[in-house]
Amino acid sequence: MSIRLIARELYQLRQKVEKIEKERESAPFDQRVEMDRQLQEARADLRQMQKILDGRIDR
Repeated sequence: MSIRLIARELYQLRQKVEKIEKERESAPFDQRVEMDRQLQEARADLRQMQKILDGRIDR
């Protein structure tokens, strides 16, 4: 996977995290549990992609 594709995926994941965070702020309490799970998964994906990008840049 090229650095450009990794960077694009990283950008999209950041956008996804920000979107979930904004939606969570105005969501009813009963929906926040599910949103917290989604946010946790999105942040994990973001961290993983950042590690991949860092590894590719270091080479």
